[in-house]
Amino acid sequence: MMRLSAFLLLAVLTSALYLVHVRYESRRLYVELEKALADSRKMATDQERLQVEKRAQATPLRVERLARDRLQMRTVTPGITQYVTYADGAVLPEKKHE
Repeated sequence: MMRLSAFLLLAVLTSALYLVHVRYESRRLYVELEKALADSRKMATDQERLQVEKRAQATPLRVERLARDRLQMRTVTPGITQYVTYADGAVLPEKKHE
């Protein structure tokens, strides 16, 4: 009888320790999941903000202004266009009309 009681006490203690361990792991994983979800929400918000900034940076007016100011580009006119013609398979540029 004493062996059975000792065995049952050991089984209850083992079960209790396992239960404590499982609850601890469960809480730890829940906290980790909440952190991951918070990070995911933050990344989604950042992505939306970056998409809005990207759309704002790529407006045609802004691109044209940057091309004119930084790259020293100008609008195309027939007077500054260089035409290319093909003769016998070779590419021959014509004279520039300026």
